[in-house]
Amino acid sequence: MKNIVYFDLETKKSADEVGGWDKISQMGMSVGVTYSTGSGEYQIFGERQVDDLIRQLQRADLVVGFNNLRFDYEVLHGYTALDMRQLPTLDLLVDLQNKLQHRLSLDAIATATFGIEKTAEGMQAIQWYREGRLLEIAEYCCYDVKITRLVHEYGVRQRQVHYRNRFGKKLSVAVSW
Repeated sequence: MKNIVYFDLETKKSADEVGGWDKISQMGMSVGVTYSTGSGEYQIFGERQVDDLIRQLQRADLVVGFNNLRFDYEVLHGYTALDMRQLPTLDLLVDLQNKLQHRLSLDAIATATFGIEKTAEGMQAIQWYREGRLLEIAEYCCYDVKITRLVHEYGVRQRQVHYRNRFGKKLSVAVSW
């Protein structure tokens, strides 16, 4: 059985705090979460366990995330000399953006496909970090990993996912995951 690792992380700082989006590697990881199909388990990683997180991603047959190539991997580049983009990766955002020629939010897909919404957003997680509320960050990040997994598994089975456009209309896009 293929070990697919679904992955997301949250940061300690915003782009503004580090001097712009070209300095993502300086944002720092507050919490990272994975779900491995090999173990059937979620794992939560604090910044002190970032090396364990990177090792788990390296061992995956496929890493699936949402904006992980441009964002999550860049955050991890602040902790390792490894080029994380060399890992076998499916970035759902990049794949869908290439098909549609515009970006979608994970929320737009989850709402249209499953009728569920994200529980928070990245800036809220940064505020929680400042307040020392790591459990809330971990819960939020676990939920994002679960949504990413559900979207990917639905796309694999149905060969499409649904999304709402900016006018609220439900549309579908074919995928070959």
